[in-house]
Parts: sequence; structure tokens; C-alpha cells
Amino acid sequence: MKLIKSALWQLTALCAGLILVFPLIYAVFGAFKTPAEFGAWPPSLLPDSFGNLENFKAVFKQIPMLRYMLNSLITSLITGTVKTLLSCLAAYGFAYYDFRGKKALFFLILAAMMLPADTLILTNYRTVTRLGLIDTYLGICVVSFVGASQLLLLRGELCRLPASLWDAAKMDGCGDLRYLAFILMPMERGILLTLFLQAFVAQWNSYLWPLLVTTRMDMRTVQVGISMLTSAENTNYETVLAGSAAALVPSLILFFVSRKSFTGADASGAEVE
Repeated sequence: MKLIKSALWQLTALCAGLILVFPLIYAVFGAFKTPAEFGAWPPSLLPDSFGNLENFKAVFKQIPMLRYMLNSLITSLITGTVKTLLSCLAAYGFAYYDFRGKKALFFLILAAMMLPADTLILTNYRTVTRLGLIDTYLGICVVSFVGASQLLLLRGELCRLPASLWDAAKMDGCGDLRYLAFILMPMERGILLTLFLQAFVAQWNSYLWPLLVTTRMDMRTVQVGISMLTSAENTNYETVLAGSAAALVPSLILFFVSRKSFTGADASGAEVE
């Protein structure tokens, strides 16, 4: 009976995974299709040939794709790094310090999670404009530097650690920043890497805000560039999918490079526990 339940759970997980991954698979396969293949009936998932690179050539010919990918890479790295560091500092304060209004402030931060990000677009745009950050990397990523969900997750992880660890570090003369940088962050590097990747991918896929705060063509990001591949007269499905497939490459490379770090972090975490 347990074997049947396990098989059913695995089958359900496999089906759910295929449903989630299918748009990605379709985008990659569709990037090699010709316009005639998109109009064929019945439709097919696989292209006639994976040697058709005309769609990718059209992407780099129509828009400066490499420049847009560089802009997205810079802003995503900045956002991921700053957001992770700020989350660490805030979570450390809420986990290890008692101060007046701590609970009220924490619940206020949690309440911010229920506020849709779109409601702040006008206020953020006016602030960024007044600061003169239009058409700058800082203007693109500054609104993503703080995240309540990251703070909540990190605080829970820090509160899970034994208090004796902090007491022993204090007895050895370890200060707050040193304790955070050399003890806590190496111990929690798995979750920190997860938060960094989450912030990186979210910024890489951002469309509306970079569109609003950039007016110069050379400051556009990759998602804005992909939207420029289509028009009201011609949808260009094959070109759009080729641009989307090209935009997936940095995220996939970062994920595969980080796999060993995830494995090492899990092993070290198991040893600490």
C-alpha cells in the first residue's frame, strides 16, 4: 500500500513538473520553428529542424540584444546582492535584539507583503524622477532592494539557531558584524544563495518598471527588448520565442553553476544540526 501511495505521489509530482516546465520547453522548441510551422495544422511541438538559426539572427538584428542582456545582468546582480545583504542585516536585528516597538514594526513589515506592488508604481516613479535616477542602473533596481518575504524567511532561520552559539561568540569577543559575516552567513549560505537567485531572476524578468524608468534605447532591459520584437501588424511568434530562449541562458547558467553550492550548503547544514 505504501509503495502504491509513493508511486502515486511521484506520478503527481512528475505531472505537475511537466505542466510547469512545458512553457519553457515550448519556447525553446518554438525558437527553431519557421512561420509556416506555426501556421500548420495539426500543430507540432518539435520543429522540423534544430539547425534553423534564422530566428536568433533576426533577434540580434532587430534589437541590440547583447546590450539589453548586459543591462539586465548588471541590474540583476546589483539587486540580488543588495537585497540579500539588507535582508541579512534586518533579519539579524529582529532575531537578536529587543527594542521598543519591535513586534509592531515586524507586523507592519508583514502587512507590506499584502500590498500589491503596482499600487506603489506612481509614488516610486515620482521619487526616482526627483532623485534624477531616470535612465540609470540604480533607478531600475532601487525599488527592489527591500523584500519583506526575504526578511521573514531569514529571521525564521536565525531564530532556529541555538542561543548558545551567539553566547559563545560573544564570550570570545566576536562583534555583531563579525558574527554575522563569519559565522551566520557561512552556515546559512544555502538559503542566502536561494534568496539571491530569487532576487536575480525576479529582476531579470522585470518588465513594467524598467520600461517606465528608461527612455534611452541603450538603457532598456532584456524583457523590454523582447517586447520590441513584435508589433500590431506582425506578431512574429518565432522571433519572440527566439528572444525569450536567448534570455533564458544567463539564468540557466547561474542555476547550474550554483548547484554545487546548494549541495555543499545542505551537507554543512546537516553537520551543524
